[in-house]
Amino acid sequence: MGEMEMKKAAIHHSCLNEHFSGVVYLKREERVEIERAYGYADRAEERLNTVHTRFGIASGCKLFTAVAICQLVEKGVLTLDTRLKDCLDIDFPHFDDGVTIHHLLTHTSGIPDYFDEEVMSDFEDLWKDRPVYQMKSPNDFLPLFQSNPLKFQPGERFHYNNAGYILLGLIIEQHTGRLFTEYVEADIFQKAGMKSSGYFPLDQLPKDTAVGYIDNKENHTWRTNIYSIPAKGGPDGGAFTSAPDMIAFWRALLGHQLLNEDMTAALLTPHVTVKDGIHYGYGVWMNQQGNKITKYHVMGYDPGVSFRSSFYPGHEVTLVLSSNQESGAFEMTREIEEELGLL
Repeated sequence: MGEMEMKKAAIHHSCLNEHFSGVVYLKREERVEIERAYGYADRAEERLNTVHTRFGIASGCKLFTAVAICQLVEKGVLTLDTRLKDCLDIDFPHFDDGVTIHHLLTHTSGIPDYFDEEVMSDFEDLWKDRPVYQMKSPNDFLPLFQSNPLKFQPGERFHYNNAGYILLGLIIEQHTGRLFTEYVEADIFQKAGMKSSGYFPLDQLPKDTAVGYIDNKENHTWRTNIYSIPAKGGPDGGAFTSAPDMIAFWRALLGHQLLNEDMTAALLTPHVTVKDGIHYGYGVWMNQQGNKITKYHVMGYDPGVSFRSSFYPGHEVTLVLSSNQESGAFEMTREIEEELGLL
């Protein structure tokens, strides 16, 4: 057995040990080196996941929203310094007038979040007093944060913020006259060749789509996530995509098929430091060692969803880990990075 085959065997063994449910897909330049599926897409029917199964990717699709905004900037509809108050006809009584699109894209706006991870730990708690099945569009989220005070002044620091991306989606809708989901599906997914991807309502999932599962390890029971996340995804998360489609997205983005070279570079610039060695661009995280970026990546976690996808420029490797459980993607990404020496 060759060295690469031994490494692939070790990764497979780790997936089994982790009880990973989902897809592992790794492409080096033009060669697919790993494509493997684990677990059930539908446990009740014992329908297996396949390499082409569509998975929810939660916040992994904030990058799609960032690309959509950058497309409008490229067309001259907006600028990155356009103020929120000048590009969205909605009243925010306690927001600072200096909040810009750049602040929203980089999580530095200081606006209140509808799900503040510094205050809340369980996403499902949001839906105790409001019906989750009514959360179908960006407008539906406004009452959760529109009238709340700022957390800090714009540009002061990084604080991960879902509400900022809701506002970016509303900006896209106002300036295109189209639903956010329709815009992304047509101007990003179709252009990138992502034929299996979309923003599907949870009660109307198409074929070859994985159901998300929440496991209760105390009594070995499980339930689906249909009552735990918004009924339809939007600008802050919730699209469905397959692993090959996500590979196609990275290829289209890095090949300047979605944005021109200058705008792509702006999107992939480390605009704000999150912590030592970790930075954030527009909708994308990046690891940096010295002046060298070693990894661009997106991630998403929801009840019944864990997702990671990365591009390693020094190796020309693109990696996708999609899972219909709440954990596994991070652990397996780290295992693969160590086994293959990607960082």
